[in-house]
Amino acid sequence: MPNTSESFRMMKAEIIQLPRFEDPRGNLSFIEELKHIPFKIERTYWIYDVPGGQVRGGHAFKEQQELIVALSGSFDVVVDDGKEKQLFSLNRSYYGLYIPAGLWRQMENFSTNSLALVLSSTKYHATDYIYDYAEFLNFRGL
Repeated sequence: MPNTSESFRMMKAEIIQLPRFEDPRGNLSFIEELKHIPFKIERTYWIYDVPGGQVRGGHAFKEQQELIVALSGSFDVVVDDGKEKQLFSLNRSYYGLYIPAGLWRQMENFSTNSLALVLSSTKYHATDYIYDYAEFLNFRGL
């Protein structure tokens, strides 16, 4: 029975270990939708050249789920459900951080030359974003 986005959906952010094939010539990892991640990939984007001390994110999504991978370098992701914050340090390209819809997220502490790959469950829709924290808490019913 194939996994669907709804049956596989998790309510908390969590690290997903991706397949890793080690080889003296160089290692290889990959991601398959609905197998390694609980959603169909509708959009892919990446974040790079982040100046020291800058923060990315600082918002939540009503519908969008994400997987964030540090392809190069390192950075931290703070995930907030309105009651509790979790800090995830990403620094290996064979780990992805799954973030379900409805959680506030912020990316910080980018190392020099870091590259963040983000896989999204939706196409871009400006109305899916929640930028105001009070609005986010209201969305969560808090």
